[in-house]
Amino acid sequence: TIKRGKLKIPDYGLYYKPNMPLAIVEAKDNNHSVGDGIQQALDYAESLDIQFVFSSNGDGFVFHDRTTGKETQLEINQFPSPNELWKKYKTYKGIDEKIEEIVTTDYFYEPGFKQPRYYQQIAINRTVEAVAKGQKRVLLVLATGTGKTYVAFQTIWRLKQAGLAKRVLYLADRNILIDQPKNNDLRPLSKVITKISKRKADPAYEVYLALYQAVSGAEEWKNIYKQFKQDFFDLIIVDECHRGSAKAESQWREVLEYFKPAIQLGMTATPR
Repeated sequence: TIKRGKLKIPDYGLYYKPNMPLAIVEAKDNNHSVGDGIQQALDYAESLDIQFVFSSNGDGFVFHDRTTGKETQLEINQFPSPNELWKKYKTYKGIDEKIEEIVTTDYFYEPGFKQPRYYQQIAINRTVEAVAKGQKRVLLVLATGTGKTYVAFQTIWRLKQAGLAKRVLYLADRNILIDQPKNNDLRPLSKVITKISKRKADPAYEVYLALYQAVSGAEEWKNIYKQFKQDFFDLIIVDECHRGSAKAESQWREVLEYFKPAIQLGMTATPR
């Protein structure tokens, strides 16, 4: 039997910038000791992938640094500045000046457009960070119904802003996995997006959506992906990657092999 767990609501989340959380603060009244909220805050921090944790009763703070495991007591006026915490975070994550601009690229936002859930935020941030550090192959495992295409969109958006994904190929093996994202989560890219169909590949776009079956086949004339240069795409996203492309003998695997220079991001709910 599966049931929803108890809702967890931290008292305060501190962000370096939108969607980049740095710290959790659990606040108690001064009938409690200064560190009474630290365990509760640590539980939240683990779920939210946050490294810096504070507990306070209004008279001071206990600071738990999850990057070192060290816990210290602070006076009220000793609370660290955003830049101090950001510097600690960068040291822990190995973020240097060369990649800091990539790691801190903005999410897409406009009024009314959905905001990331906490686990989507974690997935997006970790993916962008991995790519910024030079990782070319990334596997994202998210349960069915958790919004993988939204994660893909924000990842595309941020990597495009960073100049790492000027041209993108989004692959799936069913029309619904192409048409639904195109009309929903990927809608902000509508001016630069196209769906490859009728065996035609127009090189004038920036984001291409395609079924494997539409770009490849047993006969050579069906392999229209070869109309593109091997380094044409900077980023390839493979939805439900456990299916079509996972098997070494898969006919569709050759598409990913052909575009080997690209960053390749696989998404699945069932990695095995």
